[in-house]
Amino acid sequence: MSKLINQKVVFALVLILMLINAAKSQVGIFSGRISDGKTGESLIGANVYLKSDLSIGTVSDFNGHFKVEVDAGKHLFACSYTGMKTIEIEIVVKAGEEVSHDFKMEYFSVQFDEVIVRAGKFDKSIEEQTVSVEVMKPRLIDARNTISVESILNLTPGLTILDEEPQIRGGSGFTFGVGSKVAVFVDDMPISSADAGKPDWSLIPVENIKQIEIVKGASSVLSGSAALSGAIYIRTVYPGIKPATKVRLYGGFYDAPSDPARKWWSGINYQNGISFLHSRRIHDGNTDLVIGGAIMGDRSYIGAPVPLPLVSDSSDISDDDMKNKRARFNFNLRRRSKKYKGLDYGLNGNIMYSKTSTALAWLDDTAGFYRAYPGAVLLADKLTFYVDPYLNFYSGTGVKHQIKNRIYSSDNKANNNQSNKVFMLFNEYRFSRSFSNLGGLDFIGGLSSNYTHSNANMYDASGSPDNSIWNASLYMEIEKKFGNALNFSAGARLEHFRLNDSIRDTKPILRLGASLKLGQETYFRTSIGQGYRFPSITERYIRTRVGSFGVFNNPALKPETSWNAEAGIKQGFKFAKFYGYLDVAFFYQEYQNTVEYLFGFWDPTYEFAIAGFKFVNTGQSRITGIDLSVNSQARINDDFQIFTLFGYTYVMPITLDPDLVFANDYNPGGNTEFSYNSTSVDPSGGILKYRFVHTVKMDVELAFKKFSFGFSLKYFSKIENLDKAIFDFEDATVASGGTLQPILYRNYYENFNNGNTVVDARLSYKLGQYHKIAIISDNVFNRRYSLRPLKAEPMRSFTLQYSLNI
Repeated sequence: MSKLINQKVVFALVLILMLINAAKSQVGIFSGRISDGKTGESLIGANVYLKSDLSIGTVSDFNGHFKVEVDAGKHLFACSYTGMKTIEIEIVVKAGEEVSHDFKMEYFSVQFDEVIVRAGKFDKSIEEQTVSVEVMKPRLIDARNTISVESILNLTPGLTILDEEPQIRGGSGFTFGVGSKVAVFVDDMPISSADAGKPDWSLIPVENIKQIEIVKGASSVLSGSAALSGAIYIRTVYPGIKPATKVRLYGGFYDAPSDPARKWWSGINYQNGISFLHSRRIHDGNTDLVIGGAIMGDRSYIGAPVPLPLVSDSSDISDDDMKNKRARFNFNLRRRSKKYKGLDYGLNGNIMYSKTSTALAWLDDTAGFYRAYPGAVLLADKLTFYVDPYLNFYSGTGVKHQIKNRIYSSDNKANNNQSNKVFMLFNEYRFSRSFSNLGGLDFIGGLSSNYTHSNANMYDASGSPDNSIWNASLYMEIEKKFGNALNFSAGARLEHFRLNDSIRDTKPILRLGASLKLGQETYFRTSIGQGYRFPSITERYIRTRVGSFGVFNNPALKPETSWNAEAGIKQGFKFAKFYGYLDVAFFYQEYQNTVEYLFGFWDPTYEFAIAGFKFVNTGQSRITGIDLSVNSQARINDDFQIFTLFGYTYVMPITLDPDLVFANDYNPGGNTEFSYNSTSVDPSGGILKYRFVHTVKMDVELAFKKFSFGFSLKYFSKIENLDKAIFDFEDATVASGGTLQPILYRNYYENFNNGNTVVDARLSYKLGQYHKIAIISDNVFNRRYSLRPLKAEPMRSFTLQYSLNI
């Protein structure tokens, strides 16, 4: 009996195998490779699917290869990739055979292939974005001898870099760069110092930038807590088919300043440096290697303090101490697995040593404009490194898994009791999938953890020099395209913060957005989103003295929140031989518990410091305005091209609680209840302190054969309002009889605060195929100017640059 059962089981298995084999004999395989038609590079994650059944399809792997199993017969396949033209092809698949076809993709607009961005987490053309995005390309970065990336960012419409702090649409005043309301990422990894919330621009490998994407408006859902006013995404280049090498060597000097400022140096006030980049594919083309680095130095355009005879200054800083030096080495290593298709993993790293000087205030507003105030110079020797291990996996069903990590360490040895050691551990898991059977619904979800520990005596106002902060986030975002015209997005994020295990806060935030194609090259967008920012360790606990003034702690500082709405339109145009985009956006943003960095007499004893700055919550505020930008180029003929960039931003930042008493100080004239009205130099218009109402940015480049000439213009309107206590402090230092170095600003504010126009120029010539030399001048007209109180901006400089690109 058992033998009969066994025979039946064997017969059944054989029958099943025969049926499976018969079914397989009725199918075939469609395979191939998908690449960029212009560069030949493999396109990762491109979609190949059956037009008659969207559930049948796959995505390309890290080598651009794909393979789809379909029934035998004639089929219409489509190949699509974000920002590129969809290709359709009819393929005849024979049973049991494999047919191959390679797709070479082209951008929607050959002239503007740079507008493919990831700022919304999904790879979308800039026309489909539901938020305002500006894009900067390497052409301008290389042309301007960009040493640190913030100098090129300052040309972006709606974005101003003030004291290394990025400010978008008037979202903040000046804070010495601390507590930035704009998040900064390099290849989706945060680049801000976690203890202070300050971007570390010098760590960014300028020589390896592919493009920069600037998102304007509340971006906390997409980019985390720091993105209250926007976010900056910097993308780096990975190797192409051919190895690439870039070397840049430059040398230059600062010119003598214009009157009444005085030249403080003898000889040449130099600046020089060298940078390099090499990228290639190794190990049969399955491993990407990028190495780069830079060595830079400058004598500094700010000289050492020269105190008055009766002023006590124990710092004893010389002009030589003001010199700046920096050396950086970075690498990217990525391996594409042969054994597991769609799997890649790698390690990125960066190490930098820097010796820097930072002058927090000028000596005076006339002859000593380019010298530092006694005691207000920070000298730092800093060693920073990080390593980023990561893993990505693309499945054949359109699913993508990403695991990213960062181990970061910084040891900053500084004067004025401002030494600091920081350790950070960042981890993130991200899941994404495109559902072709749901009409192209895109989903991204993930969670992240960011732990930071700081050891610094300047933070011991917390009760200990050791402080830690932990941030955990859970987020998701969906995008859905309806037809060829409407794109809709929605997202949510949950943020949790824990500071020293004693202060905790959890906040959910939401956003919605949509874009609509109204006509040929006409795109409308609108979005609304919430923002949230938890104060950094520095903002709550810093307590330090710099010269006659100090920086005061505020352990009761509360998180600030906001909501932002905008509507914009992007219009493509062609006029004669000019083509490009005009973009106009109207925005509205409200803040609650607005954090401002205000000057006051915060010490009742006047023993620690007579006066200084402090982070305080100032109530509700509102910022409205308009943002306009034009990005265009013209090909007059094969030898002559013109590139133009123009932007204008108008902001009206006002307080909504002008009479709210949010603090008290100890002014020598009597205790002051701190409100907007009682502390402002000019409260009549309700304009927030340290803001520019109007800014204009422009860059024009003319390229004729091997010559290229360009110029940039930046205009900042006057500062409309500031802390009245700065003038009170000036009066107190002047009245000291010479024992305190006078803080002098009122004369400059009242007579020279009329707006500033700064022009830069450049001229270059190509030597053969690989070499180029350029002469560059910043601040061509040698304007003596300041963009925030007591800070002198650089005088005119000249630079000679040599570039090699192979």
